[in-house]
Amino acid sequence: MTGQVRTVDGRVAGRRGQATRQKLLDCLSEMLSSSPYRDVKVIDVARKAGTSPATFYQYFPDVEGAVLELAEEMAQEGASLTDLVAGRSWAGKSGWQSAEELVDGFLSFWRKNDAILRVVDLGAAEGDKRFYKIRMKIINAVTGSLTESVKELQAKGKVDKDVSPAAVAGSLVAMLAAVAAHQKGFQSWGVKQAELKPNLALLVHLGITGRKPTK
Repeated sequence: MTGQVRTVDGRVAGRRGQATRQKLLDCLSEMLSSSPYRDVKVIDVARKAGTSPATFYQYFPDVEGAVLELAEEMAQEGASLTDLVAGRSWAGKSGWQSAEELVDGFLSFWRKNDAILRVVDLGAAEGDKRFYKIRMKIINAVTGSLTESVKELQAKGKVDKDVSPAAVAGSLVAMLAAVAAHQKGFQSWGVKQAELKPNLALLVHLGITGRKPTK
């Protein structure tokens, strides 16, 4: 966390206050991993953090406000997913490596942030524009980079010009996000993580290049 941290009434929080605020966020994040979002109460978060509801309200207007803080921090981290695409080669063995690393990065990010991403998806599905913008902030960075990758392949004559780069990129990223959010479901179908990654990477590679990968 960088920059000044302020309380709800606009005061700059000192070092101790910043530590308390972060502890509240950490406890909330932990609770979201085991409890439905709407079941989490301010008093429970404060008690888990070893402080009072009054202290919680110094830093956040309500549980939803604190959840949005967690979501914004997560989205900033998610912006780094674009590094898995930008400037990568999709030719030969490098293309297969690019597909594998993109898939691995997506699955790992979703596993790490599963609890808060579930809340973000719920809020976005219910039409909350704040959560929708956070979700799109994560998705758009990767979609933009993949779109450019397809355009570059088209310019080199390696992808049909009738293909819409944005449509292909958006579809692939939507697939990655859906699969990443449903990893436990795949396990219940008997699909092991070790099987999921290469098959998902194959779909990504085919989608971007239109060709089977060189391994």
